[in-house]
Amino acid sequence: MLTIRMQRTGRKGHAMFRVVVQDARLTPTSGKVVALLGSYNPHAKTTTLDKEKAATFLKNGARPSDRAALLLQKEGVKLPAWVQVSTAKTGKLRNPEKLRKNQPKEEPAAEVAGPEAAPSEAAAAEPASAEAVPAEETEKEA
Repeated sequence: MLTIRMQRTGRKGHAMFRVVVQDARLTPTSGKVVALLGSYNPHAKTTTLDKEKAATFLKNGARPSDRAALLLQKEGVKLPAWVQVSTAKTGKLRNPEKLRKNQPKEEPAAEVAGPEAAPSEAAAAEPASAEAVPAEETEKEA
């Protein structure tokens, strides 16, 4: 029996995939391919497929893998009624209470912006600068 599957190519960390028709008993890495239908680049999300070839193999009984079926359907290839396209899986979160979006909202600390706050900051800044000037003068004299 023939199967339509994706064969990984590309270097480490930068996968590229070929869409191939292969004997179901062989592994995708065996290299023995009946037909090459196209390719898929997951980084750029681009697909090139020979839709007529794919439709011919599907009509003659080639079974697509789950990922290949989704890819064929996305590209507009009409799948036979016997092909089951799996729905997207939803993962279960282990600790949803630890998510930042589920934490109680913290109110920002209200800063005192009264008229007394500004002069005290300015007064505190002046003596520090006044002390720095005499220190520089004493270094120049020595």
